[in-house]
Amino acid sequence: MTFKTHYATPDGFSDMTMFSYGESLIGLCFDDSPDCSKHDFEAKEERDLAVFRKTKEWLDGYFAGEQPEWTPRLSFARATPFRREVAQLMLSIPFGQSTTYGELASRMAKRHGIAKMSARAVGSAVGWNPICIIVPCHRVLGSTGNITGYGGGIENKIALLRHEGLDVASLPLPKNSRHWLNAGHSKRQVI
Repeated sequence: MTFKTHYATPDGFSDMTMFSYGESLIGLCFDDSPDCSKHDFEAKEERDLAVFRKTKEWLDGYFAGEQPEWTPRLSFARATPFRREVAQLMLSIPFGQSTTYGELASRMAKRHGIAKMSARAVGSAVGWNPICIIVPCHRVLGSTGNITGYGGGIENKIALLRHEGLDVASLPLPKNSRHWLNAGHSKRQVI
């Protein structure tokens, strides 16, 4: 059985839902984002679990501007070995820094002793990530350092990067997201 609980984020971000089979966190996504529906966790029952309390503690620290030096217990039970490996690489991206799909692909190629790894394949694995923020897929940018799509919503990606101190105004944005930098949106305001 899959359990869930909600997390109220500070202003500037959409609220979140977390998922667990009971012991480990298997999902963390922004409410009403494509990520929640993409992973179809089928959780109906709200429950107060130890892993949810630890995840809330981690998120409280993160939103207070800290990068916790620990992570709640995570599980990638639904992931292929390749996706798990990409998730481990994402976990190594430091708070306030970013990388590109191409750089992750180069690191994967080096790990496997091959000349080249497909940045698209790595991008697909990054996009599959079911545990946002903690597994920081928001820190992965396009090949030219541009802000690309985000399963949690581009407005949340921009807000997360800004929260971590990155100068998003200097990064190229998708055409349909420019309004988030200038418009007021109650819970998701990015200004």
